[in-house]
Amino acid sequence: MSGTSGLAVVIGLPLAVALLMFGLAMLERRYGIATGPGFFRRNGLPIGLYLVIAVGFWAFFIIVLPQLAMVDMSFRPKLPLSQMGGPKDIFTFENYRYFLFGSTTSTASWNYLHIKAFFLTIGVSILITLFNFAFCYPLAFHMAQSAPLARLRLLLLLLIIPYWVNEILRAFAFRVLLSSGGVINKALLGAGLIGEPIDFLGADVGLYMGLSYAYLLMMIFPLYNAIESLDKNQIEAARDLGAPWWHIHAFIVMPHAKPGIASGCTLVFMLTAGALAAPLVLGGPRTLWFTPIVYDRFYQAFNWPQGAAYALILLLTCILFVLTVLRLFRLSLGEITR
Repeated sequence: MSGTSGLAVVIGLPLAVALLMFGLAMLERRYGIATGPGFFRRNGLPIGLYLVIAVGFWAFFIIVLPQLAMVDMSFRPKLPLSQMGGPKDIFTFENYRYFLFGSTTSTASWNYLHIKAFFLTIGVSILITLFNFAFCYPLAFHMAQSAPLARLRLLLLLLIIPYWVNEILRAFAFRVLLSSGGVINKALLGAGLIGEPIDFLGADVGLYMGLSYAYLLMMIFPLYNAIESLDKNQIEAARDLGAPWWHIHAFIVMPHAKPGIASGCTLVFMLTAGALAAPLVLGGPRTLWFTPIVYDRFYQAFNWPQGAAYALILLLTCILFVLTVLRLFRLSLGEITR
C-alpha cells in the first residue's frame, strides 16, 4: 500500500466509523429502539451543536487521527523526504522486526537490550501500581469514612500543594535528596550509620520513588470517591456482628470500591509506563526504561517510523493491561468512569 492510500485510510476510517454510528443512531430513533427526547431536543440546538463539534474535534483531531497516523507510520520504512509517497514507501514489518531482533533484515539474535527494557518497564509499572494502591488505600479509607471535616480539608490540602510544583522540579528534588552527596546520604554519614555514600540513583531507588510519588493523586482520589459513597451503616453493622477488620475491607469496602480501584490502577500504570521526565532525570547510568528508548528512536536516531512502532507496542500493552484489569474486576469501561 502506498503512502497516499495509507493517508486516505488514516483520514477516511474514523469518518466512516462516525457516519456508521450516526446511521445506527438514526435507525434506532426511526424504529423506536431509542426512547425519550432526542439529543438536540434535550439540550437545545446551539448547545447540541457545540457539544457535537467540540467532542468531535477533540476525539478526531486530538486522539483518533494522531494515533492512526502513528499506526500507519509504524509500518513504513525510514526514507528521505523526497522518497516519501513514492514506490519505496510501502508497508513493511521491519520496524517491529528491529524491536525483536535488533536488525531490519537479520533474525539471528534477539534484541535483548530493548526487550529487557520493555518488560522491565511493564513489570516495574505493575509493582509501582500495587505499591501505590497499598499506600493510598488506608489513607483514602480514613479520609472517606473516618476523618472529621477539618482534618479532611487539611489532608486534601497537604496532598494537593506539593503538586503545584512542576513534575521535572519534583524529580530534580528527589535527585538532590538521593544523590551521593545529597541530603539523605549526608544525614546517614553524619549519624554514623554508613561508612560511604549509598548509590540510590544507580540502584534505581530514586527512579522508583519518584514514579511512585508522581502519581499518588491518580490513585488516591478515585479510591476516595469510591469509598466515600459507601454507606457507613454497612461497616457499623459488620462490626456489630463481630467481623474482623480485614473481613470488612475484603468483603464490604473493596467490592464496593472496585470501580475506583480499577480506575486508579489503570491511571497509575499507564502514566508510569509512559513516564519520560522521571527516567531521564532520576535514572542511573545502567537504568533500562522503555520510554527514553522510544524518545531516542525519534530524536536521536531520527527514525520516526521505528519510534512509532515502539510507541505502538507500548500503547497496545497498556490497553491490554486495562482490559485485563476490567476483566479481573468484572467491570465495564463505563463503570470505572462513574
